[in-house]
Formats: sequence, structure tokens, C-alpha cells
Amino acid sequence: MISVSNVSVSFSGSYLYEEISFLINQKDRIGLAGKNGAGKSTLLKILSGEMKADSGEVSRPADCTLGYLPQDMVHNLGKTVFDETATAFAEIKQLERKLADIGIQLETRTDYESDGYMKLINDLNDANERMNLLGAYSMDSEIEQTLFGLGFERKDLNRMTDEFSGGWRMRIELAKLLLQKPNVLLLDEPTNHLDIESIQWLEDMLKNYYGAVVMVSHDKAFLDNITTRTLEISLGQLFDYKANYSRYLLLRKERREQQASAHKNQQKFIEKTEALIDKYRAKASKASFAQSLIKKLDKIEVIEVDGEDNAAIRFNFPPAPRAGKVVVEAERLKKAYDGKVIFSNIDYMIEREDRIAFVGKNGEGKSTMSKLIVGDEPFEGMLKLGHNVNIGYYAQNQAETLDGEATVFQTIDEVAVGDARKNVRSLLGSFLFSGDDVDKKVKVLSGGEKGRLAMCKLLLQPYSLLVLDEPTNHLDMKSKEVLKNALMKYDGTLIVVSHDRDFLQGLTTKVFEFRGGNIKPHIGDVNDYLSARKIESFKELEQKAKQQKVASAPLPASENKVNHEEQKQKEKELRTVQNAVTKSEQEIARLEKEINAFDEKLLDPEQYTVVVADKQMFARYESMKKQLETEMLKWEELQGKLEVFQKV
Repeated sequence: MISVSNVSVSFSGSYLYEEISFLINQKDRIGLAGKNGAGKSTLLKILSGEMKADSGEVSRPADCTLGYLPQDMVHNLGKTVFDETATAFAEIKQLERKLADIGIQLETRTDYESDGYMKLINDLNDANERMNLLGAYSMDSEIEQTLFGLGFERKDLNRMTDEFSGGWRMRIELAKLLLQKPNVLLLDEPTNHLDIESIQWLEDMLKNYYGAVVMVSHDKAFLDNITTRTLEISLGQLFDYKANYSRYLLLRKERREQQASAHKNQQKFIEKTEALIDKYRAKASKASFAQSLIKKLDKIEVIEVDGEDNAAIRFNFPPAPRAGKVVVEAERLKKAYDGKVIFSNIDYMIEREDRIAFVGKNGEGKSTMSKLIVGDEPFEGMLKLGHNVNIGYYAQNQAETLDGEATVFQTIDEVAVGDARKNVRSLLGSFLFSGDDVDKKVKVLSGGEKGRLAMCKLLLQPYSLLVLDEPTNHLDMKSKEVLKNALMKYDGTLIVVSHDRDFLQGLTTKVFEFRGGNIKPHIGDVNDYLSARKIESFKELEQKAKQQKVASAPLPASENKVNHEEQKQKEKELRTVQNAVTKSEQEIARLEKEINAFDEKLLDPEQYTVVVADKQMFARYESMKKQLETEMLKWEELQGKLEVFQKV
């Protein structure tokens, strides 16, 4: 479908890649792999026609259509979400005009046997097939289905695009691309602004897409679930593997091991042959034998081992200062923007060394809660930090807030204090900024390089609480792995907002789900949360919806009355269990609050001796802890009953 032949691109005198060639076939699912700055986004721009290669050729059939989603784009304003998305069907309008013109010609022409008339018939068939493929006769429903899949709600469809953030506008552009159904989709980091549920919907969409898909993504799970082929760009070369990302990593390792082994054996053979040549070259009787060995060596094609770019960031977070047991506490917390309530009546407590993931659909308040915790937004209710808590904050748009005119060195040097100023260059080196790189202006850096620079700023002082909002956006696989390992070793309290399932897996011990203006805690990591929510596959949800639809179908009159009574009884039992769960949760909250008050006293040296000396008070403290354990077991039992009722 698309042929790339001997393409070369160079920057500042060095090759990004040199004479690379490959084909994109009709149903390919290709993931582009390589570290930040390797040239993945540049290659997508060349494929889309937005950028010209220094040399080489990119060719495709005249009827091959492309859809390109860049990382940064100009968004159209002044229309509703629905109307802007409907502009994707501009091709349908053109086809309608073409069909009308063909219809007029077929009515007026009488040269039925001519080549021109047969061409009109073929054009008519082609146009009708394309109309069907584009969904011309179900346009409105396709627009709604795509927008809903990407996280929009019905009430959003008539809102102006001006009201939405850049991430949501990117979703509109993605929706337009998917609706246009081009032969080849070129996607540069399509998951950067999507929540977990929207990513899963997009996975299903791309798996079943009729054309080819070529994408850059640093979401390992997303790549593994979609791609069947991986093109790796490394050290100016391109390597083609017929496998998804995880399988490609294994194949690449095996390939290099085989090459290294073959290269070693070949070198032994060459050394042995050269020794024989030296031995017999001077002997007249063996001269012809020596010459035959020389010719044999000349014909040998030397086995080379593929180069590997092992450069990776190297860092660990400084040891966290000791903070109080309670790090963040919220009661009756409420946040609204322009009268729209994001969440309300929120109570939670985050304790020292808690590791919490904020998850949920975009717009539910994850980033907003992060801003409240770090003090960037006003709120109603109570939200306070514990004793000796200082916060390191990585905002979702942290990389974009960097001064584009400053150099890499200046960016860190301006905020470094004390001994850190002496080590700015070594710190930057740990984040792969060395030599002339430190004198580059921030505005010329790639998205991943800006992300690394912003992360570097977090190491300039130790923090007892890290709040990271989408820290993996734009980071390559190696950098994400290093960041995850550093966070696993971090000994402070961690709050991380992320949609990257592979990154979150095993990183956190609690999940705060933001949903419908509330926060629901889940014990465990993101996989435990997904299992609990049973949202690992949207197909399961669709099947449940169908089952519910069948279950709600009208019954014969004779059965209706009986089932109505049964339904009323079930609803009554459900309400009883729901009330019991609510009461149990309230009792747990009360006990936890009182126990925490005791804990605060025990942490205070002056009050500690008083509390311990008062045997009655200490006995009550121990009693409350036992009551809490009993109540938690009771709540788990009630929650199990509630889930059974809800399934029914």
C-alpha cells in the first residue's frame, strides 16, 4: 500500500536514519519503537506528506487515503462537538455531488457500448461502495457512537468545542479520523489524553479497523493488544519484526545473541585461517594452498551484530523527609467550576507511605484533586496536610510550562540551590542531556525530552509527598521503566494520576476511583481495580447490556403480576443491604477518626506518657481497633451480598 525506499533524514550533520526501506501492507498493525529523539514522530510526518525526507522516496497508490493524528495540532473552534465531528464526512458530500453528476450523465447519454459509458458505471459502483464504507446512511449514529466511545456524554454533543480542554479537542480530532475511515491511520501518541475506559474502546476499534494502522505509543499494553508488527528505529537503522512489542523485545534479544554467537565463531574461523596462511605462505610447495585460503577469506561476508542504543536515564528520588502519620486529610470536600460541581462531600485520609493511583474517566476530577492537594485551586470543605509534609508536584502539562527560550542547562540551573548547583551537569547527564545537548533551547526538544527535563527538576530537593499527574506522557519505554523503578524505591507517600496500565501495575497499593462526583477506594493495584470493576473488556459490558435488555422485555400478562411482586421484594432486600453497607461505612469512618486522634496523641511525646498511663483510656483505644477489624469484616460480607443483589 505504501512503499518507503532508501529514505534518509539528517539533523545538524548527523543522520536520524539512513537509507531505510519498508512496506506498509493493507491490514498491517504497526508499532514504531525507539527511544525519545530516535525519529518516530518524524517518520510519521514523512509518511503523511507533512515533511520531506532528505533523500529517498515514499510512494503510494493514487486512491490511498491517509489519516494523520499528530501530537500537537491546531483545533477548530466555533462549532458544537457534534457539528465539528460531522465535518469528517466532507468526503460523503463530495461523493453525493459526484453521484448526482453521474446520474445526470447516465440519463442523457445513449452510447451504452462505449468505454466512456462503462467508466461511468464503474465510477458509480466505486462511489456507492465508498459511501457504504464511510457510513453515509448511518452518519449521525456513527458520530454519536464514536464520541461516546471516546468518553463524551450526550449532554456534551451540543456544547461548543471552545469549552473543552486541549485533551478533549484531541479526542474530537481522533473521532473525525476514525469516521473518515482512511486506508492508513497514522497515530502519534493517541492515548496521551485518554482515560483507561476510552483506551480500551479505542483498542477494540483499531483491532477491527479495515485498513492499516501505524502508530507511536509508549503504552506497552496498548501496543501489545493491537500491533502485530514492530518497526524499531535505533542508531539510524530500521529493524522489522513481525510481532507485537513484548514479543519484539524477546526476538530482538534472541537475534542479537545469535548474531553475537555467529560473529564469535566466524572470528575464530578467520583467525585460524589467517594462521594457516601465515604458516604456508613462505613455502613454495604450499603457496597455492595459501592463495586459495586468501581467496576464501576474501569471499567471506563478515557477520555484524546489530547496534544497540543502551542509553537510558539513571536516577533515584532522594530519601523522603519524615512526615506525620496522616499526610492528607479531607472532609466534606467540594469543588465546582462556574457552577458545575466536579465532586462534593468527599472524605478520605492518606497516610504516610501510602501509594495511591487516581483513576477514572477524564473530567471526573483526578487532576483537579491533585491541584487541590498541592494548593493550586480553591475549594469548599476541609483539606489539610499533615505534619512536616512537603510536596513535589509534576503537573499534566509540566513539560509545556517550561520556558522555550531557556536552554536545558538554564532550566535546571535557575532553580537549583546549594550543592545541587555544583552538580547540574551530572544531573542532566543522568537524564541523557550531555555535551552540546545542555545548550539546546527547550523549544527544539521533543515531547519526551521535555518530559525528562521536567522530571529532572523534581530531583532538586527531597519531598515527603510526590503528586504526579500523567508523568509518563511522551516518555519512551526505557524512560518509563526507569521512572517506575525509581518510584518503586521511593520511600515517601505517592499519588499518581495515570491511564497507563502497564506503568501502574504493581506500583500502587490503593486505587481511588473518581466516578459520578464521588471517590471510591479500592485495595490493590490497577489490575485488582479492573477486576473489581469488571471493565477489562467492553465486550463484557455490551453482553451485560444485551442480557439486561432481554431481561426487561415485556412478559405475558399472567407472569407480569408475579414477577412484579418478586421484583418489589428484591428491591426491598437490596435497599436493606444498601442501608446496612452505608451504616457500616459510617461506623468504620467514625472508628478510624477516633483511632487516628489517639495515634496523633501517641506521636506527641508530651501526650504519649499521659495516654499510656491512663489504663482505661488505653484499653478503649485497643477496644476500638478490635471493633474496627470486626466492622471491616462485616462490611466485606455486606459488600459481597450487595454485589450479588446488583448482579441479579
